Amino acid sequence: MIKKYKKNEKGFALPIALLVLVVMSIMAATLVTITSKDHAANNRKDSSQQAFYAAESGIAVAKKWMIDNPDFTKSSQKNLDGDLKFCKANLFPNLKNSYGYTLGRKSLNEVISASGDEGTRLSKYSFEYFIAYSPDRNGYNSSAKKKPGTNNTLYTIYSCGCNERKDKCNAQSNTIVPLEAVVTLVN
Repeated sequence: MIKKYKKNEKGFALPIALLVLVVMSIMAATLVTITSKDHAANNRKDSSQQAFYAAESGIAVAKKWMIDNPDFTKSSQKNLDGDLKFCKANLFPNLKNSYGYTLGRKSLNEVISASGDEGTRLSKYSFEYFIAYSPDRNGYNSSAKKKPGTNNTLYTIYSCGCNERKDKCNAQSNTIVPLEAVVTLVN
């Protein structure tokens, strides 16, 4: 009776080993797929975060430009839409036109000094900004707005960060992050 039982177990290990191998292969393939999707999502998130930091850098550079050029309001405003590469007025829902005083465009490596790999990485991100009077309730920024009860003028800095060099950035294929900051010039 014992010999008959042992004869029935012949070849049992091979199907079990193949089954375990197939299950483990499916688990490994699933793990690789999930990991690669997470990696790609993290890269997109990092790129968006860097574009946000680039837009913040544009606001900081524009504020410094306003301090260094206090008489910029004596020049006439112009429609900057033709000069803007990727920071268009339609990125800002409360703005109907892009009339402003100045336009700036730089890559992060022009603002932040870094060498080696970090300098190369910074060169891949850029910003563009323009300064305009703060918009009225209809979204138009065509005349100076005075802060109520003062003689101070309200301006808005519109800045966009991009995850590409300033000469290659476009709204169709890049991540563009728009930011705006309202500043008051004390007269």
